[in-house]
Amino acid sequence: MTAPDPANGEAPTPPAASSAQNDPITSAAFWRIRFPGLSISILIALASAFLSDHYGAPAMLLAILIGLALHFLAEDPRMGPGLEFAAKALLRAGIALLGLRISLTMFADLGLPMLGVLVAAVVLTIGFGILAARLTGHSASFGTLTGGAVAICGASAAMAIAAVLPRRNPQDAERDMVFAVFGVTMLSTLAMIGYPILASALDLGPAITGVFLGATIHDVAQVVGAGFSVSQETGDMAVLVKLIRVTLLAPVVLVIALAYRRGGSIEGSARPPLLPSFVIVFLALVAVNSVVTIPPVVAEAANATSRWALLAAIAAVGVKTSLPNVLKVGRKAIALLIAETVFLAVLILIAVEVLPLARLDQ
Repeated sequence: MTAPDPANGEAPTPPAASSAQNDPITSAAFWRIRFPGLSISILIALASAFLSDHYGAPAMLLAILIGLALHFLAEDPRMGPGLEFAAKALLRAGIALLGLRISLTMFADLGLPMLGVLVAAVVLTIGFGILAARLTGHSASFGTLTGGAVAICGASAAMAIAAVLPRRNPQDAERDMVFAVFGVTMLSTLAMIGYPILASALDLGPAITGVFLGATIHDVAQVVGAGFSVSQETGDMAVLVKLIRVTLLAPVVLVIALAYRRGGSIEGSARPPLLPSFVIVFLALVAVNSVVTIPPVVAEAANATSRWALLAAIAAVGVKTSLPNVLKVGRKAIALLIAETVFLAVLILIAVEVLPLARLDQ
């Protein structure tokens, strides 16, 4: 085994890194080697939450921006294990815990016609994203990533889908994910302000407005902000519809993983796992929440843990990503993300006009 050659740009391996990588998660060595990078991710998450609470900006967006500004820290080899742990393990844990926010009774509350619309909207938006990506010179996986982020639940969906897409160049994969998270968060914030105004101009009823907001705004926090800014009834309906969209994350991730396992060689990439463990846990928690009454304190703790884990994960991804590399996606990628958002909004507006949903506002 040859030693790393600094002249060739090879970073030295931190002491005890190789052995610590194989240590069980309960060992002190495991956490010692990950402490520098993990602590930076947590500090960024704390700072983002503080700034969000005081100034109203989305915490996820702030975590990305602060992480990108601190990219120079990623050049320190001691940061690598902790940043990698936060970007992968915390991400999967945060997405899995979202399952405790969802139960199967939500589907019955909304009704089959609207459920059909939501499923069709997700499928058609992802399909539109893949087609539009091809037309703008991007890969199908890039269209899948952005289309899924727009169609399902914004940043969480972007990170979950990125975890099962075939890995090409790791830097390119992280760049695409950061772009998708940054883009959908920005668009979701704009939608939070503009969509309630649009719904009022179209004279939609309170419940129908909630359906529109929950079915089109990307991130849960922005759905809450937009819905309850209209009325309590609108907010309740918007959150219900949004959580149903979140439920679709698991089957969509599974279908994407299956599709790219079969066609992974097309992009020359390693095949993603057949069924990621975090999706299994997500589905298990949905099942538990559907048959057992979860104590409110447990549900709230799980929700808070999920939120913090996702915030730390995206902070770590931001630190690992070079801003100039993100900017390489170009104007066509930005136009693609906007087009997908407009496509989804128009699709839902047509659906609420065509379907007999007047009962919701009675």
